[in-house]
Amino acid sequence: MGEFELIRRFFQRAPSADAGAGSNAVVLGIGDDCALLQPSPGHQLAVSSDMLVVGRHFFPDVDPEALGHKALAVNLSDLAAMGARPLGFTLALALPHADEDWLAALARGLFALADAHACPLVGGDTTRGPLNICITVFGEVRPGQALRRDAAQVGDELYLSGRTGEARLALEHVRRTAWAAEAKGADLRARLDRPTPRNALGMLLAGAGARAAIDVSDGLAGDLGHVLRASRVGAEIPLATLPLAPALEFLPTAHGLECLLAGGDDYELLFTAPPDARSAIEAASAASQTPVTRIGRIVAGTGLRLLDAKGNTVRFHARGFDHFA
Repeated sequence: MGEFELIRRFFQRAPSADAGAGSNAVVLGIGDDCALLQPSPGHQLAVSSDMLVVGRHFFPDVDPEALGHKALAVNLSDLAAMGARPLGFTLALALPHADEDWLAALARGLFALADAHACPLVGGDTTRGPLNICITVFGEVRPGQALRRDAAQVGDELYLSGRTGEARLALEHVRRTAWAAEAKGADLRARLDRPTPRNALGMLLAGAGARAAIDVSDGLAGDLGHVLRASRVGAEIPLATLPLAPALEFLPTAHGLECLLAGGDDYELLFTAPPDARSAIEAASAASQTPVTRIGRIVAGTGLRLLDAKGNTVRFHARGFDHFA
């Protein structure tokens, strides 16, 4: 099976298969030198790329259908963090060899999520090499409504969708780390391998009054740090406000905090909004069927301050995941 046959069999679909609002933006898809996308009048393009490398981002024996899901999910999550509507994506795929069953499963996972978010595949590339998946996703957002990292203001309240920590616990369980040995592996593994991008919530947040947002990909504390530095503000989070998954309740405090604050791979939305937006944020949460928790506030100063039940500072050093650190 050659390169072009591989693309035709597993990744090129009839236009009718790319149903949904996103496909309306595709003027020309797979089969030419470039795809042509037409954003809605009065919108800006939002563009993001993420690369997943075997041994670095996923285990070699990962379920390929789950891998297809996650490869697109992490990119859709970036659009969610900007409040952008998905339009389409490209796929660059390096393969050590062409395994037909593996490719079919990867495509199933990829297209199931793409269809759910009306985000068709519009082009890409394939080559032989170490397993590597790189997706570039395109979305649209109205000018002035993107949820930028530099928009947080003193007095804003800090919100988190869903909860953090389960993906990190799942990773340590798979690694057979001693303190994670009692974790319930099957349910947690889904949080690691099949994250849920929060696009429905993200698209509602700008209209609900949210200001700044980021997706939690490298750990809550580290990703919040990007917002705080860009906005030149600080934050306070009482630890008791953080939603805690039942699977994390058995962990010693230090490991629990590590999962909650520095775990990564959660792909939840962390965002700020003024106090008078509470009702609108709650309505956006209900409309998107996405749980949202108010976990802290934005304050003057710099950095994140974690507070115990008495309001005292809890010492915790965490930085976001860094591939070259």
